[in-house]
Amino acid sequence: MSDASRQAHWENVYTTKDESQVSWFQEIPAPSLGLIELVGANLSSAIVDIGGGASRLVDSLISQGYKDVTVLDLSTAALASARSRMGDKANQVTWIAADVTAWEPSRTYDVWHDRAAFHFLTDPKDQSAYVARLRRALRVGGHAIIGAFAPDGPERCSGLSVSRYDANSLAATLGRGFELIDTRRHEHITPGGVTQKFQFSTFRRERDG
Repeated sequence: MSDASRQAHWENVYTTKDESQVSWFQEIPAPSLGLIELVGANLSSAIVDIGGGASRLVDSLISQGYKDVTVLDLSTAALASARSRMGDKANQVTWIAADVTAWEPSRTYDVWHDRAAFHFLTDPKDQSAYVARLRRALRVGGHAIIGAFAPDGPERCSGLSVSRYDANSLAATLGRGFELIDTRRHEHITPGGVTQKFQFSTFRRERDG
């Protein structure tokens, strides 16, 4: 899928559905919050939420006092929804409208968080482009938290095919320089009552050499 068609797909999703109607909606993103705590993030840690869209993770982070939070998504409609929901608190967040596979990071982060974005990249070229941005944006010693559909999870989501991962296959896709420090399964219940099986893997960024 090209960058333009990928953006058009997600703009359509977020302009035709309320945020609480999409299958990945979580009122409280407990697994993500727990893993951000696990990696030792403090209130001054730089956190980027990849594909954060209208996710409520940013609300939780700001309410807990985190001071350096960035949300990246290719859907301007999703980001607008989150900003509207947060009101004045949205001014405490850096919002980036970009496709992560083409993004040019201008800084580094302590925590790279991605819940249900990477698994939509099924083309190896897009996966490689994502990993290249991850390497550039995550400082050595920082942590990447990636939640994706597990091998027994859905094969499709939002009308698109997905790539499913266990911790080992995800580690192989990321390549050298990432040490797996935690992996856990999570069963997400969609607003429609369907169970989706995820796995969250957490990696520490090491030097490539």
